[in-house]
Amino acid sequence: MESHDNGIESRVEVELRGLSIYTHHGVSDSEQEVGQRLEFDISFDVPDCDAVLTDRIEDTVDYAEVCDIVALAATERSYRTLERLSQVVGERLMERYGCESVRVRAAKPEPPLPLAIQEVAVEVVHERGAESDEDDSEAD
Repeated sequence: MESHDNGIESRVEVELRGLSIYTHHGVSDSEQEVGQRLEFDISFDVPDCDAVLTDRIEDTVDYAEVCDIVALAATERSYRTLERLSQVVGERLMERYGCESVRVRAAKPEPPLPLAIQEVAVEVVHERGAESDEDDSEAD
């Protein structure tokens, strides 16, 4: 959290909703071959976001870059599960922005199911865990 001289703390969280990307993920070979549209909702914290004070674009997150990171992860290879894809997206965002937590929701708006259903979705939450003192003592 950003602490300011007036004693107020600010925490910045970025959210992107409804990022639609045509991909080739799925359990079946035909699903991977034909492909389908996935929709992503992403949210993550931005540590040390100076833009709350400066109002300068260079002091915050470039939303287009976030979209590019998600799009690259979703299109560079095929995954069988939305869980694995969401994990990869979250890892890349944490690495790029140094986030403490990232939430990735990936949805199939037209899932290949025999019943009428609006969508299927998976949400994966990544959080940096505090280092355990027990792990340190076991290494000695």
